[in-house]
Amino acid sequence: MTKVKIGIIGGSGLDDPQLLKDVVETHIKTPYGPTSDALLEGKIEGIDCVILARHGRTHSLSPTNVNYRANIWALRKIGCTHVIVSTATGSLREEIAPGDLVVIDSFIDRTKHRVLTFFDGSTDEFPGVCHIPMEPAFCEVTRKVLINVAKELNLNVHESGTAISIEGPRFSTKAESNLYRSWGASLVNMTLVPEVILAKEAGLSYAAVAIATDYDCWRGSVVDVDEVEAAMKKYAKNIKELFLKAIPAIAKLDWEPTIANLKCVVEKSNMHKEKK
Repeated sequence: MTKVKIGIIGGSGLDDPQLLKDVVETHIKTPYGPTSDALLEGKIEGIDCVILARHGRTHSLSPTNVNYRANIWALRKIGCTHVIVSTATGSLREEIAPGDLVVIDSFIDRTKHRVLTFFDGSTDEFPGVCHIPMEPAFCEVTRKVLINVAKELNLNVHESGTAISIEGPRFSTKAESNLYRSWGASLVNMTLVPEVILAKEAGLSYAAVAIATDYDCWRGSVVDVDEVEAAMKKYAKNIKELFLKAIPAIAKLDWEPTIANLKCVVEKSNMHKEKK
């Protein structure tokens, strides 16, 4: 049976080293440059876990400047089988209220300045061109664990939702917000892409839980940083509680078929052919 090691990417309480027992701060050199911050290795309920602050522990990195490739590569290099993440989002739907959690199941990419693949010829580790299928975009097995645990905890959780990732760091105009609503998007955020794509290319089980911090601006209100930060502080305990209980539930499952399938998808998607 595959031994799991779970990477946790997020902020607002999730980068707290006190979540881990026997914590060790690790710095890993990657082919893509430095990670957003040190990797905090330790155990949660006896399970190997690694915490990484996406924007750095002082939130010094804008969404565009996060080194997504370095972050995912480092988690893979350190032995992670899973990556579970939190992401702050604006709600594009009346039924998704501030404070609600959404276990995202799809995304729309509206980023403009980010490298979206490992397979770009920059390293020999990822040769060729990988036409990775992004449906399903997230690991369905991990998603189900997170949904079931959220229900057990009586959290306000939505079992699916499409997040549109914008470049940022600015928030949307009202016209943009309404456009995204017309496309069927449920949430708007700035960090899901390319993280989710790179995790799939790396063969990792990846799942994301969104926290709705506001209603974006389609309802007529203005979104500001103070509002988002206050909401994250208010609701971060729910994400923390969810992850702390979900991690032992994840570790109880047999992940060998899922991990093997994720790696198989990457291999089948690569157009690279070894020269004979």
